This record gives sequence, C-alpha cells and structure tokens, in this order.
Amino acid sequence: MIEYIQSGRLKIDKSKHPQLTTAHDPCNYTRKSQMAVGKSYGPEIRWITQQLVDNFVDMYPADMNNYCCGAGGGAWAMPYEKERIYYGRLKAKQIKETGAELVVAPCHNCRDQILKSLTKEYQLGIETMYLWELLAESLIIEPWSEEEIEKATALRDAQYERDGVVLEEMEEEEE
Repeated sequence: MIEYIQSGRLKIDKSKHPQLTTAHDPCNYTRKSQMAVGKSYGPEIRWITQQLVDNFVDMYPADMNNYCCGAGGGAWAMPYEKERIYYGRLKAKQIKETGAELVVAPCHNCRDQILKSLTKEYQLGIETMYLWELLAESLIIEPWSEEEIEKATALRDAQYERDGVVLEEMEEEEE
C-alpha cells in the first residue's frame, strides 16, 4: 500500500472519510513482529491511515505499547466470549478516550473483536474498518490517460523484474 500511495499509482480522496479516525495496532503487527523480525509495523499503519483521512487522532499509548483488543492468541475463535470481552475493556476505554468515530483495524481478529464485541458491549458508537477497506473506499477511480498507462506499465515491469516475476503471458509475447 505504501509503495502504491507514494508512487502515485493510487489516487486518494481523503474527504470520503471526514470523521475523526484512529488506528489500532494489532499485537501480531507490532510486538510479535518486533520480536520475530526486528520491526514493528505500527508506523506504517499510521502513515497509510493518515494518507487516507484528514482527521486522525492517535491512541495513547500507541505502537508497541498499544493495548491488545483481547481477541488474539485464538481467543476470537474459541468459546471464551466473556473473557475476550473482559480483556478487551482496556482497548474499549482507549478507543473512547480518542473520541474517534472510525477505528482502523488491520487484523481480522482485532477488527471482529472491536466491531462485533467491544462496540456493542461498551457502547462505543464507532465504525470499524480494515486498513485495506479504508483504502478501497478512498480510491479515486477514473480512466487513465495514455501517459498514465505507460507510466504504470513501466512501474509494473520494473516491479516484476525486481521481484523476479515471469508471467506466462509475457513469455508467450516474447516468442
């Protein structure tokens, strides 16, 4: 997403989501990633979100210190609804304190916990979306000019070359 936004391959309309928006840091994308690969992806979640909305507020604490939503470790899929909701109480409080009307939750477990459990149980009155969903709804879709098509084709070809991608269609064209 970052590459496509930075390169201009995606055109964004930030006005599509004018409400105050915050971003949740999933445990897997922050703490677990930090331990496993030496990098937390919290800053990337925020950067992308801030490219899609004008009205952003961060949770406190954020990134590596952000609170767990309570759905991780298989809790969302297990029959521990009361425990899951109880453990999510800090996340619910944290969301309320931001005053946000929209919460971006990149992880499917986190999104479901916030959307389906915490919002109802703690009367959050918020909308919850995946990060990709917010991006999709923020896109400006319009026909490209010939120049834009050529630029996108060149970017695609460079990306394929960089990543070692060989498509059958391309092999057939070369023959």
